[in-house]
Amino acid sequence: MEIIGYIVIGIYVIALSYVTFYCLMQFNLLIHYRRYHRKSNDSSEDLYEEPQEWPFVTIQLPIYNEMYVVERLIDNIIKLDYPKNRLEIQVLDDSTDETLKISENKVEQYKQLGFDIHLVRREDRSGYKAGALKEGMKYVKGELIAIFDADFLPNPDFLKRTVPYFNDEKVGVVQTRWDHINQNYSLLTQLQAFQLNVHFTVEQKGREAADYMLQFNGTAGLWRKETIIDAGGWEADTLTEDLDLSYRAQLKGWKIEFLEDVTAPAELPSEMNGLKSQQFRWMKGGAETAKKMLPTVWKSSIPLNKKIQASLHLLSSTVFLFVFIIGVFSVPSIFFLNPMGLTSSLLTIFMVGLLSIIIVYYNANIKTSWKSGSYWAFFMKFVLIFPIFLAISMGLSLHNSIAVMQGYLGKKSAFIRTPKFDIKGISDSFKNHNYIAKRIGWTTIMEGLMVVYFVMGIYAGYVVNNGAFFLFHILLVIGYGFIFYTSVKHLKR
Repeated sequence: MEIIGYIVIGIYVIALSYVTFYCLMQFNLLIHYRRYHRKSNDSSEDLYEEPQEWPFVTIQLPIYNEMYVVERLIDNIIKLDYPKNRLEIQVLDDSTDETLKISENKVEQYKQLGFDIHLVRREDRSGYKAGALKEGMKYVKGELIAIFDADFLPNPDFLKRTVPYFNDEKVGVVQTRWDHINQNYSLLTQLQAFQLNVHFTVEQKGREAADYMLQFNGTAGLWRKETIIDAGGWEADTLTEDLDLSYRAQLKGWKIEFLEDVTAPAELPSEMNGLKSQQFRWMKGGAETAKKMLPTVWKSSIPLNKKIQASLHLLSSTVFLFVFIIGVFSVPSIFFLNPMGLTSSLLTIFMVGLLSIIIVYYNANIKTSWKSGSYWAFFMKFVLIFPIFLAISMGLSLHNSIAVMQGYLGKKSAFIRTPKFDIKGISDSFKNHNYIAKRIGWTTIMEGLMVVYFVMGIYAGYVVNNGAFFLFHILLVIGYGFIFYTSVKHLKR
């Protein structure tokens, strides 16, 4: 039993060390982020002047079965403030439902009004989004290519605030910050915004400020056509074609410019099963891209510190695997800590990781993203939402770990797009819409079983008089319980 105890505790400590290291690396990005803002008092978009002649821009709109939002997307793109004779719009529609007819009607409507707009239709959906973008490249007229997913509604001045950055010949990509149309729709959308605010402030700008590798986020950004060609074009061998091409472009010497002050509003997933499909694609695609690109990164001539940071970035989805391991092994650890003469105080050093991540989220949300309102109202909101966010993130760890393992093991799966329903306010509803999941997946059943497992962990702690994991297991019960409950609740009835 002693050997088993050392194995259990050893695995638990290794996993906890990895997660702690990940949190410290996030804190490192925060340091670079804050240092950047201390040095720069002017907003970043003022750095470049408008060109005398605006370059030709092609806008690509990859669409697949988005009947609820495709019309508003095309209408919104038409409103962009940019010279009409320097703009081309490609609607890359692979849809198999009513969406296609809506796209055809909208394209024809705006053609009649003199817009250079085209529907690009493929016979099959091979390569998914990457395949659609690659197909569109055959007909691109512009030297710059802007890409927007179906749920994005860029502001009219979007192009005029981003295009001038391509005056720098080294810039191959300009990425903007995502804003949230329906952030206050539900607790689920608030939690998503809470996390995305970190990525689109501390992570992206922190990496840029430190001269680390960063990424194009698949939408709400522009590419130089030459950059895409030079980097080898869109490839469909991973589910995160955006991350993949970003790294190939940067390894070719191109620069990604991240504009924190330019935002593109988008609709957050409003139901749990859609969010889980998005998370699965991001996590699995991240693992696939890490497997594909890490050897290339380490064979490249970039500096060692940049290779290390790029590796941590590519491996970031792996943190969910270690969070899942921590949760699973915390229950048997209850029985071994005291008999082995170990106390829970030995593990308190890892609290520095939790403190680091609290500071990161505090800065990204209270200090940066939450604009209108009093500080103390924001502070109280943060105090309430952070523990819930932590619990739900841990509750997603099983689902995301499966995605990560599939990515590293090379198991291929389709690109499952995240359905959107034109949800803007509390009065809107997604119930009984198309695209809603109809069946309980086996992963959801396992999440329900995890609730039982951690309830047993709470009881076990009480029996052996070891409360070291009591609060942790409560959070896990809440997290897995919320994921299980909402996954079932949001099924189509």
